[in-house]
Amino acid sequence: MDVPRPGNAGAGADGEPLHLLVDSTGLKLCGKGEWLFEKHGTATRRSWRMLPLGVDAETGRIVAATLTSKEVDDASQAGPLLDQVVGPVASFTGDGGYDQDRVYDSVAQRHSDAAVVVPPRATAVPSDTAETAPTQRDSHVHRIAEHGRMAWQNASGYNRRARVEATMSKWKQVIGDELRAHTDERRATEVAVAVHALNRMLELGRPSYVRVA
Repeated sequence: MDVPRPGNAGAGADGEPLHLLVDSTGLKLCGKGEWLFEKHGTATRRSWRMLPLGVDAETGRIVAATLTSKEVDDASQAGPLLDQVVGPVASFTGDGGYDQDRVYDSVAQRHSDAAVVVPPRATAVPSDTAETAPTQRDSHVHRIAEHGRMAWQNASGYNRRARVEATMSKWKQVIGDELRAHTDERRATEVAVAVHALNRMLELGRPSYVRVA
């Protein structure tokens, strides 16, 4: 079966560089162990997979998705998500789990002009080169220290991340919180089908405007 994969057709809304919002959630594996637990109450260690998603901030469309074991951290998926985006990226926005040098490096390697909008951890300090060659993270640390975290969130556009959180909520409501396939290859296909379905629902629900002379 030919399953459409996530994609953004090359750019964000109106052909502009895309603002990428990222987040992840856990999905339970539905298999023999789960069935025994539900039917007989048998104690079992439940298995999970993590689902990182990349969403277009302007349209809400899912443009990237991966599926990993629960031991894999969010930051490691920055590159794989970015690799699925066709065309330029204007910004990469994620929560504090992405506050790692390798995330900034992954973005810079693929989109040198892109902004990385990730809140530094509360104990963050400026880098050794902050005075002479400040990094994006140094700028975040400085602005939070001067104006506070809430002001930084408003000024940086971090609050747009609510859109990817809403996408995660919609996934759980419409698709569910389980993976039913029994192999990783089929689970990847299951995720691709779900992404296509949610994007299609988004397209059908978006109003079309026609100018009337």
